Amino acid sequence: MSNIIPLSEEEKATYEWQMTVPGFGEKGQEILKNSTVMISRCGGLGSVVAYELAAAGIGKMVLAHGGNIKYSDLNRQLLMTHDALGTPRIDSVEKRLKELNPRLEIVKVAENVTEENVIDLVEQSDIIVDSAPLFKERYLMNREAVRQNKPLVECAMYELQSQLTTIIPGKTPCLSCIYPDTPDGWKRQFPVFGAVSGSLGCMAAMEVIKVLSKLGEPLYSKLHTYDLRDMSTHTIKILKNKNCPICGGK
Repeated sequence: MSNIIPLSEEEKATYEWQMTVPGFGEKGQEILKNSTVMISRCGGLGSVVAYELAAAGIGKMVLAHGGNIKYSDLNRQLLMTHDALGTPRIDSVEKRLKELNPRLEIVKVAENVTEENVIDLVEQSDIIVDSAPLFKERYLMNREAVRQNKPLVECAMYELQSQLTTIIPGKTPCLSCIYPDTPDGWKRQFPVFGAVSGSLGCMAAMEVIKVLSKLGEPLYSKLHTYDLRDMSTHTIKILKNKNCPICGGK
């Protein structure tokens, strides 16, 4: 990372507590300030990722989320508000994040990830967070992350279950290694509590911070899963598929 912009006195005061974390410090905070994170869908999962990263001092976000706010968004999409029903989701996302962190630079895209926009979205970013519900979007981001050699934090939830891993092209399995095909019966609408997606969003945000600042041990070649029905957790080692059509040649 070149041309590092140093922290202002206001930023030092804002982030003084987290800068005392061993292994992070002022250098880690400067890395966050000078980094760009792309997040696909700022819904139940992505909204919490974005909010936590805004609070942590990420300098720039590229956010892609289409559609207008509906009543059914309000049980979990914490960047949406009741008084904004019927207005574009991405406008509410920008407003809420700026209220928390006015220094944050936001590139807002009022559409979901598509074949037409995915290359540009990934090109603008240092790291990608996949919080999209549809595998079509997730496969597109995975393909571009591998092609452009960008780290990808891959997170998903269903009902009370969640899973999380971090993909480093050429070093770890990619999404297509884990899911060669879209799981049978997967639909856009599925059972969800906001507290479940929120818990995973916090963990995904921490993965982003760890990868960027080289703090701790990210989930490289590991899939972390948990089920809040019984509070069980598992961390599973995952392997690259040497014949994977997306990353097999890396």
